[in-house]
Amino acid sequence: MFVTQKHHRNTIIIFSGVLFILLFFIILILFKPNLLSEQETSSLQEYIDDPSSKYLEAPANPFLHEEEVVVEITSEKILPIKKVLFEYVEVIDGCGPHFEEECLNVRSGPGVEYPVVSRLRNGIVLKVGGKVENEGQVWYKIIFDEWLRYPERVKGNWYVSADHVRVLLDEGIRTIYDEENSAATTTKKIIVDRSSQTLYAYDGDILFMTEKISTGLELTPTPRGEFTIFRKTPSRYMQGPIPNIANQYYDLPGVPWNLYFTHGGAVIHGAYWHTSFGKEYSHGCVNLWPEKAQELYNWAELGTLVIVKD
Repeated sequence: MFVTQKHHRNTIIIFSGVLFILLFFIILILFKPNLLSEQETSSLQEYIDDPSSKYLEAPANPFLHEEEVVVEITSEKILPIKKVLFEYVEVIDGCGPHFEEECLNVRSGPGVEYPVVSRLRNGIVLKVGGKVENEGQVWYKIIFDEWLRYPERVKGNWYVSADHVRVLLDEGIRTIYDEENSAATTTKKIIVDRSSQTLYAYDGDILFMTEKISTGLELTPTPRGEFTIFRKTPSRYMQGPIPNIANQYYDLPGVPWNLYFTHGGAVIHGAYWHTSFGKEYSHGCVNLWPEKAQELYNWAELGTLVIVKD
C-alpha cells in the first residue's frame, strides 16, 4: 500500500489537531484551581461592595465577648476595630479599708479547697484572664499583665469567687504616646487644690464634681503645675518602696481608676486602704473614694487639663 504526499499531509494535520485538543484540556485542568480562586475572590468583592453588607463578622476569639468588637467595612476597604473591651472584677464583698470584717480570700486554684494566697478589700479592681466553673461555682482567674516593681510578691495563681465581685467591662490601658502632642483637645479640666484638699472637675465653666481628696505628704508632695492626662487604666498594682521617691513598704493590688498626669508617677486614683480624705496622706498621688474615682475616670478624657495648685 502506498501513501501519497497528500494523504501524509492530512494525517499530520489530524494528528496535530488531536495534540492541540489534548494540550488544551491539560492546561484547563492545571489552571482550574486558580480560576476557581478568582471566582471566589470576585464573589467576595461583590459582597464587600454590596451596600447592604455593612458589617463582616469578626473571627471567633476566646478572649472576647460577642458584643466587644465590631469590624466595619468602609469605602476604602479598611477593617478598623472600633472598640475592644476587657473584663475586670471589682471586689464588693470583702473587708473594709482597715481590714475590718472578713476579707475576700484569693485562692491558688478555682475552689475553696485551694490555699489562700491573698486577702482583698472592697473597691479593688482586677483584670480577668479566664473563668472556671467548679462544682457549680464560678471562679475568675486574675492576671497581672503589667510591669511589676516586685513581681516576686505575687505568689502563684490568683482565683476569686464570682459570688463576691462585680464584673466590669473596660477598654483597659489607654495612652497618649507622644508627650509633645498631648495638649488638651477637650474643654474638660481638673483642679487639685492642695491647701483645701479638694478636687474640682469642670467641663468648660460647668462644674461636674467637687470632692475631698488626699494629696502627697510633706516629704512626697503632689507636684504643682499644669499637666494633661496622658494615660488611663482601670487597675494598677502599686508597690513600694520606690527608689529616690518613697522608702515605705506597701503592696496594693488592684488600685482602681487611674488617671496619670505626670511621667514621674503622679496619678489621680481611688484609694481603698484609707479614709483620710480631706488631708495629706499619699506618696504624691491624688486619692479619692473609689466610687468617686470611677465617676471621674469615666468622665475624664485623655488630654484633660490637670491644674495642681496651693
